[in-house]
Amino acid sequence: MSSRMSDSVKQDIKKDERCTGSSVAVEMSSRMSESVKQDIKKDESLIQGKRSDSPEPSCVSMKSDGSMNPPIFFKDTDCTTDLRLQKKKSNITEKSHLEAIFKDLEHKVISLLQNELKRYKKLLSPDYPACSEREVEDEEDQSSVREGVLKITLHFLKNMKHTDLANTLQNKVTPAYQKKLKSKLREKCKRITEGISQHGSSALLNEIYTDLYITEGWSGDFSNKHEVRQIETVSRRPATQETPIKCNDLFKDKSIRSVLTKGVAGIGKTVSVQKFILDWAEGKANQDVTFMFPLPFRELNLMKQKHLSLMDLLHHFFPEIKELRLIDCERNKVVLIFDGLDECRLPLNFQNNERLWDVTESASVDVLLTNLIKGNLLPSALLWITSRPGAANQIPPECVDQVTEVRGFSDPQKEEYFRKRISDQSLANKIITHMKSSRSLHIMCHIPVFCWISATVLEGMLGEAESGDIPKTLTQMFTHFLIFQIKHKDQKYHQKCEPDPQQTRESILALGKLAFQQLEKGNLIFYEEDLRECGIDVREVSVYSGVCTQIFREEFGLHLGKVFSFVHLSVQEFLAALYTFLSFISRNVTEQQTTDLSDLFTKSNMSDFLSCAVDKTLQSQNGHLDLFLRFLLGLSLESNQSLLRDLLPQTGSSSHSKQGTVEYIKEKIRVNPSPDKSINLFHCLNELNDDSLVQEVQRYLNRKDSWCFDKVRLSPDQWSALVYVLLGSEENPELFILKTYQLSDECLQNLLPVIETARKADLCQCDLTEESCRVLCSVLNSKASSLRELDLSCNYKLKDSGVKLLTAGLKNPHCTLEILNLRECMLTGESCRILSSVLSSNSSRLRDLNLSYNKLQDSGVKLLSAGLENPHCTLEILQVVGCSITVEGFATLVSALRSNPSSHLRELHVYWNKPGETGVKLLYDFLKSPHCTLEKIQLEQFFSLTLKKYITDED
Repeated sequence: MSSRMSDSVKQDIKKDERCTGSSVAVEMSSRMSESVKQDIKKDESLIQGKRSDSPEPSCVSMKSDGSMNPPIFFKDTDCTTDLRLQKKKSNITEKSHLEAIFKDLEHKVISLLQNELKRYKKLLSPDYPACSEREVEDEEDQSSVREGVLKITLHFLKNMKHTDLANTLQNKVTPAYQKKLKSKLREKCKRITEGISQHGSSALLNEIYTDLYITEGWSGDFSNKHEVRQIETVSRRPATQETPIKCNDLFKDKSIRSVLTKGVAGIGKTVSVQKFILDWAEGKANQDVTFMFPLPFRELNLMKQKHLSLMDLLHHFFPEIKELRLIDCERNKVVLIFDGLDECRLPLNFQNNERLWDVTESASVDVLLTNLIKGNLLPSALLWITSRPGAANQIPPECVDQVTEVRGFSDPQKEEYFRKRISDQSLANKIITHMKSSRSLHIMCHIPVFCWISATVLEGMLGEAESGDIPKTLTQMFTHFLIFQIKHKDQKYHQKCEPDPQQTRESILALGKLAFQQLEKGNLIFYEEDLRECGIDVREVSVYSGVCTQIFREEFGLHLGKVFSFVHLSVQEFLAALYTFLSFISRNVTEQQTTDLSDLFTKSNMSDFLSCAVDKTLQSQNGHLDLFLRFLLGLSLESNQSLLRDLLPQTGSSSHSKQGTVEYIKEKIRVNPSPDKSINLFHCLNELNDDSLVQEVQRYLNRKDSWCFDKVRLSPDQWSALVYVLLGSEENPELFILKTYQLSDECLQNLLPVIETARKADLCQCDLTEESCRVLCSVLNSKASSLRELDLSCNYKLKDSGVKLLTAGLKNPHCTLEILNLRECMLTGESCRILSSVLSSNSSRLRDLNLSYNKLQDSGVKLLSAGLENPHCTLEILQVVGCSITVEGFATLVSALRSNPSSHLRELHVYWNKPGETGVKLLYDFLKSPHCTLEKIQLEQFFSLTLKKYITDED
């Protein structure tokens, strides 16, 4: 026995001697005692000359006397006889010595077992708590010994058919497993690589972490937009509309089992998950959670061929809990985290996968995951899934209790990042000012990784006296970033030599080919088979991650396997565009004929090549080529090619007329009906350094007066330019005033993308017709709409037909409109009938309705009252001023409010009507009702005095 084991046993003897009372006769310990005695007898037989067949080495130390025979002394006479006698004595001495050792050992083992069994008996008592953290720490020195005893105990309990007791005992000792798991996750999560491969350095997460803006709910369905456009749209949304939430509070609501967090690539989902885990492992948050199991999809992909049980899967990823055969989620709070649903290469067949309820039953990893998410396996466990927006619909809505969205950096957080990242605050201010001056760069800074890319480039350029042109476009920024990384590889590897141009070119082309092929497949992470498909030798992958250390990453997962990726989707898109451009100008088009973009390589000149790329991008249903096109067009400029020429001397010639491409894009803007596609085309013009269309509309906007486009006939491309300018404006995005531009249905229709991002749309007195109501429906129906208040007052051509068209949007479940002003729109009682159906809808959020100065009359009020008395009605303020309502209408109104005890109505504006004293008395009687929710009634002065008289007389 080792000295450590001996010390441990001695401690157990001392503990045992301190125990009061007689020893408890336990069946298992007596069995163990007999077993030990039998083992001793076997050992005695071995000592008497019987050799063991076991190949295991002796446990006796080579340093102890037990491993040596006494010395032999030779005499001149009777040498043989003396030798035999001496050997016999030696054998007797050794036998006695071993008997004493094993006698002592038997006593200690039995004592240890008895003490442990007493402890387990206490643990199995209903009133006895689980092991405390302190007890776990006290047992640290003997953990391996105690684990062995626990295994033996659990084994015998199960053999004795007491599986329930075995499971209960295992649950009581979970703190020991939790401590190990926390220790492992703390080590794994405490450091972060900010866009750097394994060859680079890392930083402590707690030191550099900047809080991200995370909100409850989802900003809308953007499946037809590139993620950069999604950021651009959401960034204009007023913060007042959102409910921010902290990561550590995701499961504070006890009714929430599963949370789906969406966010575009690189926005900070994985870092948020890492911080969530680290805070738990360090004891800072969510300490009511017993176990936290992060299972990234990128690593689950590596097990898609495996067939195993859920417990086996957890043991595979977390060997620290291998002895934990079951997890009682009723007693223990468990969180499973599935990061990166968009990276999943499993089918996730929720419809057809077999159902599974037993965590010990084997199945494919796909079946395990679908049953976990559906709640068949571990129904009490909490689930957190993260995903890019486009992949989130793989999870059935009924399996998600709450949706959250990671918005990345807000504008103040962008500045905070640069001030933390750049120690020289004067330089940090220069960088912040420069980023704000470029719309495309500033939008991208919502993505933390892009902030790091920009800081990497600009810190060097703005910190030098003669730094050349500072990047203002995305192509310029990424070109400088590529050059910076390649030229600085020597600093990472402590090399003094300049980069080898040939090796650099081969590496970039290989990475570009990988980026190009995987972009078309929609993959952001790659495995060894993906690299082989692109001709990259996985044994030499360090060459690629070495030349571009901070661009291409070779990662070792949290648990197992190698995974490869580019630092961000935008880097992948840039390299894909660079590869496409270089392949075209060098006519290296082999192996390209099978891709969706194969038509590009059949063009004979650069202008046709770029025009074809524009067409291909416009044909994309989800905008996945938008950024790729911007980079491709940017790389066609001589100024950007000159930056790469020193690095890639064989780029060849690509002379063409930039103006031809500019005119082709302008023509596409004129004929393209999609605002989103037009906006991306304006970004393309920006990459080509052409802002002529923007300047045309900017001249009108600079007038700074109402109707700045009055009597101006804008062309379709100019309307698109106006939308592009307004969406990029820093002016108040919450309020849109139509009369600022032009009073017409045409103006409203062309500026719908701007209205969609506003909180309030003021369309008052704009000479609108029912056609405007038709197009406004598209805004009300949109999941992405921010509109909460709509003012259509004093548009005399709307009439009942316009309200009827508007109702289709008001009743849509996605409609978030709360305030609607239809004052003076030439409405009749027919509009009241239509609006009554809206008030009765359980999806309506309307709380403030103004119908003043319309000819509603008593018949209209009667129709409207049907909605007011409906329990689903959420209206809080109703204005029907000057609507020719008599006592009959007042009676109907009061009756409706009386019949709805759950009414939310607080304010009623009814002046300039004809209630008479009888109508006022009806209002007064209603005010005395205990169910009355009205807080404010507005009547003209005469009737207000009458109402006051009733109240005074009553007092």
